[in-house]
Amino acid sequence: MPRHEEARVGSGTVPTTLEGDLPDGLSAAFDAYERALAADDQAALAAAFEPTATVMRADAGGLLVGHDAITAFRGRRGSGPVRRVVECHVRVLDADTALVVSVNAPASGGRGVVTQLWRRESGSGSQGARPWRIASAQVQASPPAIDRRVWRVVGEPLVSGRRDDGVTGSAPPPGSRALAGETVAVKDLFAVAGHTIGAGVPARLAGATPETGHAAAVQHLLDAGADLRGIAQTDEFAYSIAGRNSAYGTPPNPAVPGAISGGSTSGPAAAVALGQASIGLGTDTGGSLRVPASYQGLWGLRTTHGAVDRTGLLPLAPSFDTVGWLTRDVDTLRRAAEASLPSADQVSVESSYVVDPALLSSVTPEVRAEFGRALDEATAAGRVPRPEQVLLGDVAQLFELFRVLQAFEAWQSDGDWITAHPGELAADVAARFAFGATISPRQAEEARVALGHERHRLESLLDGRVLLLPSASSAAPSLGASAAEVDAVRSATLGLTCVAGVLGAPAVSVPVLEVPLASGRRAPVGLCLVGPRGSDLSLLDLAATWAT
Repeated sequence: MPRHEEARVGSGTVPTTLEGDLPDGLSAAFDAYERALAADDQAALAAAFEPTATVMRADAGGLLVGHDAITAFRGRRGSGPVRRVVECHVRVLDADTALVVSVNAPASGGRGVVTQLWRRESGSGSQGARPWRIASAQVQASPPAIDRRVWRVVGEPLVSGRRDDGVTGSAPPPGSRALAGETVAVKDLFAVAGHTIGAGVPARLAGATPETGHAAAVQHLLDAGADLRGIAQTDEFAYSIAGRNSAYGTPPNPAVPGAISGGSTSGPAAAVALGQASIGLGTDTGGSLRVPASYQGLWGLRTTHGAVDRTGLLPLAPSFDTVGWLTRDVDTLRRAAEASLPSADQVSVESSYVVDPALLSSVTPEVRAEFGRALDEATAAGRVPRPEQVLLGDVAQLFELFRVLQAFEAWQSDGDWITAHPGELAADVAARFAFGATISPRQAEEARVALGHERHRLESLLDGRVLLLPSASSAAPSLGASAAEVDAVRSATLGLTCVAGVLGAPAVSVPVLEVPLASGRRAPVGLCLVGPRGSDLSLLDLAATWAT
C-alpha cells in the first residue's frame, strides 16, 4: 500500500503518496525541474530530459520524440504558465526508475496533471553521483474554454441546422437533411448572422458590424441539417498558405506535432483534424483548402470557380476565390458538396489521368518518390489506368501571371482598409499587399487576358482528363522554420496549386501519401486530382478510388 506523507516542493510541502523506498536525489531533481519551469531556465529544462533520440514528451498538441524536438518546442513556446504543485504521487519501480504523477494549480485557474518517468543516468559511479532525468512526460493542462489559435467564436452549437420544420428558412425538400448530426467550423470570412467578420485581423474585427444574414455557403450547410459549431480562424485576410497568424497564433497540427497547420483555412482544418468539427467550410484562392488538407491528412475539395454562391463571403481575389470543405472522410465531403452544388451544373469525368513530370521539379525528393510509388501501386493493382504524360508548358510563367492578378485584386479588396490601418498585418502578408499596390490596372488586365489564353491552352492539352499532382511541395514545415524557409515552400507549392486556380477547375486533395521525416516519423501529403470545370462530384467519386 502507498504511504501517505508530505514532500517539500519549492518553498512549501504537498501531500504525497509513496510506494517503495524513495531513491536518493529523486525529490531534489523533481524540485529543481519545477524551479526551472518557473524561471524559464531553458538550459536546466533541456538538461532535465534524457539527451536521447527516444525521450518523449506529450501534451494535447501531440507527441514529441527526441531531445532535439523537445528542446525546440520549449524554445518556441517561451515561458510556460506559472503553476504550483499541490499533490505528488511516487511509485518506485526499481532503484534507478520511478513514476511521478503530480497535480498542479496554474495561476490562471483549474488543475493540471503531469506524469513523468524518471530514470537515474546509467554509469559506473555511485548512485548519488548519477543524475536523475526525465525519460517520458505526459502533460495534461487545465483545458482552455476556447483555443484561440483554432476558434474565434464557439457555441454548442453556435447556430442550429435545419430541423424537420425547416426553421432556418430556405428549407430544402423533406427528407433531404443529409448533414444532420454534422458540425461545421466556418472560416472567419463568411457571414454568420449576428456575428462580425474578422478575417484573422483583430483590428478589422473591432471595427466590423454584425452581419444581418448568413453567407450562402453557410446557409446551404444549415439547410442540409448541419449545426454550425463556431467561427474558426484564418490567416490574415486569407493571404497566406502557412497557417500562421501573428495575432492569434498557429493552430495545432495533430498529424505532425511541432509543424505548421497550413492555411489560410487554418482554423477549420485544425478543428476537423482535432475532432472538434466534422466539416470545415473554407475558401481556396491559391491553395488555401488543399494545403491544410495536405499537411494534416484531411480530405479537401476546392470547387469549380463560381459553382458555389459567394454571397456573404469577404473576397480576396474574386477571379480565383472559391468555396470548399475539409473533412476526415470522403463520404462527409461528398454530402457537403451535394448540399451546396447545383446538381444541374455537374458533369461527369472519366477515369483518365495525366501527369506533367515538370510539375514535380519543385517538390521535395521525398514527395516525388512517394507520388511515384502511389501511382505505381494504384495502377499495378488495377484500381486506375496508368496516367499519360503531358507537358503543360512554363508553369513558372503561369504562376507569375496568377500572382500579379491575385495581388492586384487583393489590393482592390482590402487596400483601403490596410492603408487606413498601417502596421496591423504580419510582415509577410503586408508585403504581398504592398506588391499588389504597385500593380496598375493595365498590368492587371494584361495578366487577365494572358491567363484567359493559358486557360484555353491548358484545357485543350488536358482534353477532359484528370491531372494528378501532389497537393503541396513538401510535408508541413516545422513551427520553427524561418520566414525564408516558409516562403520558399510557399513559392514551390503555389507553382502546383495555381494550375487549378488558372483553370477555374475543381481539385480534390486525397490523404494517401506519407513521407518520412528526419525524426523517423511519417507525415501526410495529399494527392491532388484536378478535373474539368463542373466535374466536382464526379471528381470526388474518382478520388475515392485512390483511397481504397
